[in-house]
Amino acid sequence: MERFRKLHGKSGINLVSLMDIFTILVFFLLISSSSVQQLPNNKDLRLPTTIAEKVPRETLVITLTRDRILVQGVEVAKIDDILSDPRPLIAGLEKELKFHASRSSSTISGEAIGRPVTIMGDENIPYQLLRKVLITCRQANYTSIAFSAIQTVEG
Repeated sequence: MERFRKLHGKSGINLVSLMDIFTILVFFLLISSSSVQQLPNNKDLRLPTTIAEKVPRETLVITLTRDRILVQGVEVAKIDDILSDPRPLIAGLEKELKFHASRSSSTISGEAIGRPVTIMGDENIPYQLLRKVLITCRQANYTSIAFSAIQTVEG
């Protein structure tokens, strides 16, 4: 009996600690491998719908609500002021876009290329406002423009 205890009585590997490490690793990988881009949630706007299947990449986001313009969540202008102003450029928006452009570098062989931007606009914004936003984006060298929409099922 004593000989049996010496041979088989040794304790093995403690699996509890190993299981804890793997559990944490699995949760980390699940959270960090998300391939869905989350756009900012804003209750002041209703996005238009689309049946497009191409997933947009993460870019600078301009949000057009019913009463203001936001860039990455920072208010840059009020809609009423923009619509009453006869100038085609939106000064606050242009300033903020140039600020974000100065923080990132998008150059190929020394020549500046058009930067990407996503416009989240209410489905009922006036064309006059959208036109001014597009002109301002072009002036600040944001020429790769995408419009966000809610994807619906075709059929």
